[in-house]
Amino acid sequence: MKPTITCLAWLFCLCIANAQVKYETFNSNKLEEKRKLKIQLPRDYEEDAELRYPVVIVLDGDYLFEPVAGNVDYLSYWEEMPEAIVVGIMQNGTRDEDCFYDDTTYLPKNKGSSFFEFIGLELMPYLDANFRTAPFRIVVGHDYTANFLNYYVLKDNPLFSGYVNLSPDLAPKMEERVLTVLKNASTKIWYYNATGTNDIKGIRNDVVAMDKKLKAIENPNLIYNFNNFPEGTHYTVCASGIPIALTKMFSIYPPISKKEYKEVVTKLEDQSPYDYLVEKYSMIENLFGVKKQIRINDFLAVSTALEKNQDWEALEKLGQLAREHHPNSMLGNYYLGTFYEQVGEPKKAMRTYENGFLQEEVAFLTKDLLLEKIEQIKTDFGY
Repeated sequence: MKPTITCLAWLFCLCIANAQVKYETFNSNKLEEKRKLKIQLPRDYEEDAELRYPVVIVLDGDYLFEPVAGNVDYLSYWEEMPEAIVVGIMQNGTRDEDCFYDDTTYLPKNKGSSFFEFIGLELMPYLDANFRTAPFRIVVGHDYTANFLNYYVLKDNPLFSGYVNLSPDLAPKMEERVLTVLKNASTKIWYYNATGTNDIKGIRNDVVAMDKKLKAIENPNLIYNFNNFPEGTHYTVCASGIPIALTKMFSIYPPISKKEYKEVVTKLEDQSPYDYLVEKYSMIENLFGVKKQIRINDFLAVSTALEKNQDWEALEKLGQLAREHHPNSMLGNYYLGTFYEQVGEPKKAMRTYENGFLQEEVAFLTKDLLLEKIEQIKTDFGY
C-alpha cells in the first residue's frame, strides 16, 4: 500500500507543478478576517482568452486541495473532464467555527453563517469577476465540511451544481432535508456520497442508510453516485472518491469510447448517430459552459456508424460539420466525397476528393487513399 500512496502523491505533485497555482489572501468582510486561498488555473489558461472554465471549490483546502487539483489536472489532460479552475479554502484551525450550526435548528449559526455567506456572497463573485469562470460549479468537502456543503443544496437557487460528500458527518435532519430537495429538484444536480467499510462506524451507517433512500428517488434532474470502498478508511475514502466523483459528474464529456460506440451509438433507434454527436457537444456546452471543438475521434466513430447504416444524407451533414470544426484536415472532403459517390454524382465526388489533397492527413485518411478513390472513379466512369 505504501508504494502506491507514494506514487499517487508524486503524481499529484507533478500535475500541480505543470498547472498554474496561485496563493492569495482574501480580505473577507463577512468573516471579518483574512482567509488564505489556493487557486489552480488550467495549464492553457493564458493561451485562449475566450475559454471559460468550470469551478471546483475545495473545503478543507489545507489537505484536500492537492488531491482534488491533481485529479482535475490529470483527468482533464486525458479529456476525461474539461479543464477547470480549482479553489481551495484554507481552514486549518477554523473549520469547526466555519461549519458551526445551531443545536436546535441545525442550520449555520454565528461563524458558520458568516462562512456560508463568505463563499456565496464574496468568494464566488470575486472568482467570477477576476477569472474566466463557467456557470458549472462543484464543491468538495470531507466529514464536517461535507456536511456543511449540503446547506447550499437547500437553497432555492443552489450555488453549486455538483456536490462531493466524502465521508460526510451529517447534522441532525440533514438527510431528511437533502432528500426532500433532491426529490423535487427542477434543475440538474450531481450528488456524490462516499464511505468505506473501515470508515467511522456512525458515519458509515448514516451514509449507507442515506444511499438506499437516494437511490429510490425518481427525478431525472438528480444524477446520483455512491461508493462504499472495501477496506476504505475515513481518510483513504478521499483519495478513492475524488477521481470517481469527478468522472461521474463529467461523464458526457470524454471522447466516444469503444463501449459508448458499441452500446449506444450503434444501437440508436429514434436518432441518427449524427444527431447524437451534435447533441453530445451541445450538452457539454449547455451543462458545463464549455464550447468544445468536436474531436477527430468522435467524427471517425460516427462516420463509421453512418456508413454501416448507409445513412448518406447524415454523412453529408457530418462532412459539412467536419469542415467547420477541422477546416485544415481532409476529414470533411472525404465524407462529402463519399456522399457524392453513393448518391450517384461521381464528378462532384472526384472534385471533392481532389480538394482534399491540399489539406492535412488525419487518422487513416491519407493522400494515397484519396488518390485511390479518384482513380477508381476514373476507371468506373471512363474519365
